[in-house]
Amino acid sequence: MNFVRYRKPVFILSAVMVALSIIFMFVPGLNLGVDFTGGTILERRTGQNVTTDQVRRVLDEATPDVNLSGAVVQILDESNEFMVRTRELSNADIIRIDRAFDAEFGSLAELRTDVVGPVIGQELVRNALIAIVVSALGILAYVSWRFEFRFATVAVVCLLHDVLIVLGFFALTGREVNSPFVASVLTVLGYSINNTIVVFDRIRENMRMKKRENYEVLVNNSLNQTLTRSVNTSITTLLVVVMLVIFGGSAIGDFAMALLIGILLGTYSSLFVAGPLWLTWMEWRR
Repeated sequence: MNFVRYRKPVFILSAVMVALSIIFMFVPGLNLGVDFTGGTILERRTGQNVTTDQVRRVLDEATPDVNLSGAVVQILDESNEFMVRTRELSNADIIRIDRAFDAEFGSLAELRTDVVGPVIGQELVRNALIAIVVSALGILAYVSWRFEFRFATVAVVCLLHDVLIVLGFFALTGREVNSPFVASVLTVLGYSINNTIVVFDRIRENMRMKKRENYEVLVNNSLNQTLTRSVNTSITTLLVVVMLVIFGGSAIGDFAMALLIGILLGTYSSLFVAGPLWLTWMEWRR
């Protein structure tokens, strides 16, 4: 397969996806979860099927002294399971709401209760950004030491490419960005750099063994030599992640979806972007 031949269309496609992702991060914007904005999440299961209007009515009746007009109500995988995301509530308010749900719908079961203050939310945002930046810098330093600076720079560019597109997808689809999402992004970084390093290692070996070979031929041969390994690794990983997306439920649905998109992007960038981008840099340098 001639990977290098299609590098210009691939670069254009990647640039368009990254540009659109950045736009989507501002319009409509990321749907930041309670982990980052502060507030309360209640996930409950009842003895009968419910609608969002019914849940909103019970909320208003249970807490007349608390303004919950901005609460987001979402029906989950089953019609008798729902999630309420609203401002920060006290324990007394949560107890009142649960009693009202149980009286109205019956057989109330608590699936999840998260209460995060705005100060903690800001701290989580800061720690998430620090974790991603430190990971990228660590990868840049290690790959520069083991390979060379050009390999390291291209690897970090591919990682930013993957992360930005995942963020754009979540912004476009309105999926919640929370702490598990940050964990999935860090996992994607590790998976993507692993595939990219395999490709770069083969390029480096071929450069030592075939010093007179044209760089374009060398990169293309290296990509084909690692193609089977990359595809097989991705397929076996995707089988597990797809099962998480299908059967994981709402609790880990966003986490699994981020992994799915990230693994697909990591495979794409390591095969179609990393090697050709390094080749373009070498040609420009010459």
